[in-house]
Order: sequence, then structure tokens, then C-alpha cells
Amino acid sequence: MSEKLFRVAIAGGGIGGIATALALARHGIASDVYERRDTFPEEGAGIQIGPNGTRILQHLGVAERLQAHAATPDCLSVRDGKTGRELTRLPLGAWIAERHGAPYWTAHRRDLHTALRAQAEASPLIELCTGVEITSFATDSDGIGATGTRGETLNASALVCADGLWSNLRKKIAPGAAPQPVGKVAYRCVIPAGDLAAELTPNAVHIWLAPGAHVVHYPVNAGRDIALVVIADDTLREPGWDTSASNEAVREKVREYAPPLQALVAKANNWRCWSLYQMPPLERWSNGHATLLGDAAHPVLPFLAQGAVLALEDAVTLAAALADRQSTIETSLQNYEQARRPRARRVVEASYRNGRIYHMAGAAALARNTTMRLAPPTRVMAGFDWLYGWRF
Repeated sequence: MSEKLFRVAIAGGGIGGIATALALARHGIASDVYERRDTFPEEGAGIQIGPNGTRILQHLGVAERLQAHAATPDCLSVRDGKTGRELTRLPLGAWIAERHGAPYWTAHRRDLHTALRAQAEASPLIELCTGVEITSFATDSDGIGATGTRGETLNASALVCADGLWSNLRKKIAPGAAPQPVGKVAYRCVIPAGDLAAELTPNAVHIWLAPGAHVVHYPVNAGRDIALVVIADDTLREPGWDTSASNEAVREKVREYAPPLQALVAKANNWRCWSLYQMPPLERWSNGHATLLGDAAHPVLPFLAQGAVLALEDAVTLAAALADRQSTIETSLQNYEQARRPRARRVVEASYRNGRIYHMAGAAALARNTTMRLAPPTRVMAGFDWLYGWRF
């Protein structure tokens, strides 16, 4: 297709979809983002964005919009859930920013999405469309033809399927692939920062470890609030991200934890929850002029705080591949997939291992705790250079 007609359709108006539109615009490529809901989603609570993610937000012009709403934690405090004893304090703040050339931020997911959307709305190359769900597509000689639930026909040069874990378009690329429950549920809410116990460091990411469960909390809204997440064994199977949960159910999950953590959870209300799912690696991410991105391609468990950041990495990699006009669109999408597949698989596997470490019990937990107490914190963090040092 000619340069004038080159345009990309993006199914899904979440973090990955809008970031892809922004990354394409950096290369002068126009796009249309189709969000199935009538308004763009704002559900969720906190989100951690490592240097590999904030570096991309800087590149996309989003960091300036988000910075005033984000927090920059000084450290990551890891505690034994039952005793409350701090096992290690890993450096973040200035240390990780100097090491990787970008900060480690924590923010409300809503604020990140708002910043992405505002940046997209300011671009003449991006059209944001709500109330349109793409349900099918087919590649033809002119590019790709997509079909919406209302019978709309949407034509584009390429289609990016960024429609999340429960992607309806994935079956056209990887038939038979479906998320599988892992038997755990994440409960989340946001509470005022003043509810944090005096003995807990306010500007820090806290992780409390226990058999079969862990709790994470960290500052959001520029430190005015705390995002609180409880992840525990549970048979609940909910496909959505915004199911309500009772206060009593969450308090029961932490009844064996140390008093400061129990007190923090007791102050929280309006809990929401979602079931955790994983999916075996797909045989392929692309089909003709269509490709998968983010959770649609490689859902990752939330034990490394990298799900949204992986989608940001996908976005800039895909945009660079499509900007290579020496290649056909099919080749560009294959190049994107080949570049991203090993990285995504490594992060997915590392997150799974991290979850097993967090949820150890008995002798294994004792050995873990001893190792954490003895290991030099900077050496531990240096072991994540492969993760946070990724560049595009």
C-alpha cells in the first residue's frame, strides 16, 4: 500500500493498545484504536513500572503527563508474613534510576491510562474509537478487512490484536489456545496513605511472604494513597478484572499475618478481585496482516510486576518493525514476533518462579528467608539487570 494509505487498526484501548498507537505515531504511522466499551477502561488499582517501562513512557512523551501522579519508591522491603520481620531491603529510588537510566515508578493504573490517552488525543495520527469491538478479520490484497459486532467493515493495512487475556481474536491466529486458572486470586483496593502503620516505611514497595500467598502494597497518587494487593490460593474463577469481594473474605486470607499487616487490611474497603490465569506459549502470534500484543499473546502472572511493561515493550518493538518499509507487512510482523518471543517467555517463566518463591512453606521458606537475609541487596538487584535494562 502507498505511504498515504498505510494505516493500522488496533483492537483494544488498554495500555498496550494505546501505547502501540503512540509508538506507531513516532514513526509517522497513522492508526485507529477500537475499544469495545463505550468508555475507555479505568478499572484496576496500583501498577509498578520498572525502568524498562518508564524509559518507554519517556520515549512516547507520556512520562511528563504521568510523573506528577506517580511515586518513586526508595526501596523494596521484603517481610516474613507471619512474624513481620524484614528479610531484606532492596534499593530502588536513586540507585535503580542511576543504574538503568530511568526511574522505578508506582502509580494508579487509571493515571497511567489517562496519561496515555491524553497523549494519543493530542496526536493527529491517532483516532480513538469507543463502542466498537472487532470480532473477526481476513487478509486480502489491499491489506486487512476487520468486522465489528455491529457488522461494521473496518479496512486497514495491518491489525494489532491488543484485546487482552480473554482475546476474541486470538482464535483466528492460535486456535485452541485459552487461559487456564492457576488456583489463585488477587484482591485489590486503594486506601489513604495515613492508614499505613508507623513502623512501615511509607515510600516503599512492601512484599509480605506466606505459604500459598503474599501481600504487596506501595504508594500511588504521588504518595497520597496506598495500593494494596492480596494474592492467595482460591478456587474462584472469574474472567473479569473488576469483581467485588467482601471485606471478610480478604481479612480471612491474612489472618495468619503479622498484626501491622492485618490492621492495614482491616482498614480497607471496596475490595475488587480477579482470578489469575496462565497460558502455554503460542505456536505463533501472527496470521497474515494481523498480530497479537500484550496479554493476548503472552499473559504473565503478577509476580514480577511486568504485565503492562511487557505490553509497552511489545508496542515499541512492533512499531519499529512496521516502520521498516523495506519488508512486507507479513515479514515485519514475523520480525516483531521473533524479537519479542524469547523475551516474553523469559519474563513469563521468571514471574512464575518468583511466585513459587513467594509462596514457599516449611523448610523451603526457612531457606528462602535465610538466603534473603544474607544476600547483599545490591547484588540481588543486579540479578535483575536483564529485566530492567531492556532497551529498544
